[in-house]
Amino acid sequence: MKMQLAEIANAVQAKNDISQWAGTEISSVAFDSRKLTAGALFIPLVGANDGHDYLANAREHGAVATFWQSGHLGEPTDFPVLEVADPLKALQKLAQYYLVKVNPRVIAVTGSDGKTTTKDMIAAILSQRFNVHKTQGNYNNEIGVPTTILSMETNTEILVLEMGMDRPGQLDFLSRLVEPDITVITMIGEAHIEFFGTRDKIADAKMEITNGLKEDGYFIYNGDEPLLRQRAKSVSQNQLTFGNKKSDDLCAMTIETTKDQTSFTLATYPEMTFTIPLLGAYNVNNAMAAISVGQILRIKPEEMRVALAHFSLTKNRTQWLTGARGESILSDIYNSNPTAMKAVLTAFQEVPVTGRRIAVLGDMLELGDQSATLHRSVATAIRPDKLTGIYLYGDEIKPLADELKRNPTYQEHVHYFKKTEKQLMISELVAQVHPDDAVLLKASNGMHLDEVLKQLQLV
Repeated sequence: MKMQLAEIANAVQAKNDISQWAGTEISSVAFDSRKLTAGALFIPLVGANDGHDYLANAREHGAVATFWQSGHLGEPTDFPVLEVADPLKALQKLAQYYLVKVNPRVIAVTGSDGKTTTKDMIAAILSQRFNVHKTQGNYNNEIGVPTTILSMETNTEILVLEMGMDRPGQLDFLSRLVEPDITVITMIGEAHIEFFGTRDKIADAKMEITNGLKEDGYFIYNGDEPLLRQRAKSVSQNQLTFGNKKSDDLCAMTIETTKDQTSFTLATYPEMTFTIPLLGAYNVNNAMAAISVGQILRIKPEEMRVALAHFSLTKNRTQWLTGARGESILSDIYNSNPTAMKAVLTAFQEVPVTGRRIAVLGDMLELGDQSATLHRSVATAIRPDKLTGIYLYGDEIKPLADELKRNPTYQEHVHYFKKTEKQLMISELVAQVHPDDAVLLKASNGMHLDEVLKQLQLV
């Protein structure tokens, strides 16, 4: 972005006179004083910490102006300030203004699992024809979405936004904020079920992403999910479905997977084989969602095939790495829910290995009262003939350990560690891993299995 402070003041309806600073050039916005760059507008958010307290640090790092909450003590007189009622709401209002100014087509993606991978695939496909900007990292909430909008270049033609949620109303707000041209729901799982109670209520909350959808827009969703099929009837806009049933608009015919890639064909393009650099048949659904977007925007099938074969995946999403002893490590440690854990376990257990397959599984968080039942349910995806070692870490995952140990087949394979025993688990794991082994790491981000990954890679 590039705007003068006067234009920003007008967009957010700043309450103070900024005439002496009107010509100040703003090239970016930032709410973290440590990460901003020269020419930035600092956004002092008030939460656990008060962002206003970090203005001096922001100035040292290159901030040239700041929002300031009206009435907040300590307002500087020697620095460009825009007085606003609420810095966060001002950030969101500025993002709306800039979005209208640049006027890209907006694709909004959500889902209990796969939304980041799908976002990356969509961006890769559309980059074949358009200037595309996409969500970076996990900038997918009320702060991250407007920050992503304001970080796009003025020549952006397509904006691909990932949208997350952990409560009702969140996606409604984000959808109405950006008014997408295309919305995508990858799947309905159990993520955040602690706050919603049932998958039905999760589906209701996910459907909020269609609330701001333009009248001539498209809603793309997993047609194999009854909860979405049912709710889609209330959406008047154009719709496309993907999945494994002939009734879906985009249907997978054949799927072949190896350690490093998955190939598939579609009923729509039976003579063409698509390949994605990811393990697991479950990722084919994400690819089909992305292809559906490509169809709407008239990307040629061959261009989509090339894009998917080489797309760049956000870090820690089903990523193969190499450990210090030469072992293969499948790192999938950013997020987890029962559906996702079962899917990656199923795929991992089919990976050809000359050594052993070892799974390191940690707590799946935010499952609430259903935590014990849902953790225990993962046992249905575990095959004792495929896994030599099963390391279970955390307090919530103990019911899975208990369930597995009831079966004599697992007695020598299951190793359970409390949350306070991470270092013990790491030590025992590292001592057991051999060069030809394959190791899966899967847990919610809050379990910090990145520490396990670091130790496995430590020479």
